[in-house]
Amino acid sequence: MPFLSMPLLPMALFAASLSLAPGPVNLIILSTALNHGVRAPLRFITGATLGFTALLVLTGLGLSATQALAQSWMDLLSCIGAAVILYFGYGLLRAEGTLDTHDAPIPGFWQGAALQWLNPKAWIACLSGVALFNLQGRTLELLQFSTLYCVICFCGIGAWAVLGHNLTRWLDTARKRRALNATLGTCLILLALSLAAAPAQRLLTVS
Repeated sequence: MPFLSMPLLPMALFAASLSLAPGPVNLIILSTALNHGVRAPLRFITGATLGFTALLVLTGLGLSATQALAQSWMDLLSCIGAAVILYFGYGLLRAEGTLDTHDAPIPGFWQGAALQWLNPKAWIACLSGVALFNLQGRTLELLQFSTLYCVICFCGIGAWAVLGHNLTRWLDTARKRRALNATLGTCLILLALSLAAAPAQRLLTVS
């Protein structure tokens, strides 16, 4: 069977390493769980997982067309994605530090899905996975890999919600939570600025 002939362990390790690595999606999940509880980011986690999985499938089915996307469109996606990340970073900077605070935004399903499609790193991860495991033109194997990735991605990024929830027992004062919120917010803002710097410069040069 094709499924049994696939390199499942390398595929699983590839998916796990990318899903667990710190990034804007995982930092948003961490901060949401910290401020609102472990269940609060569930819709965002689901959206981010399914959004990435859909992107992976479509990338594999149309790899040539994806690679031919105009640089200006990728730059525009980068800038829009950076703006979304900035929004969450700014919300964290404003958060007061009380549990279940209304100052820190709670992201939803569509924000999670859209953020993956607006993140060039997600596009690169999809292209890399398809190329690494030679999945172009192999629809069945691509769908099997995407299913495996979907499960691992949900668990991997969901682990950041558990981490955020567990941190609350150590952050027993509003001052400590406010400090962590400020740190996470600053990290998100710096990530957004680094994500948008080169694309914005190219867009301004073209215009």
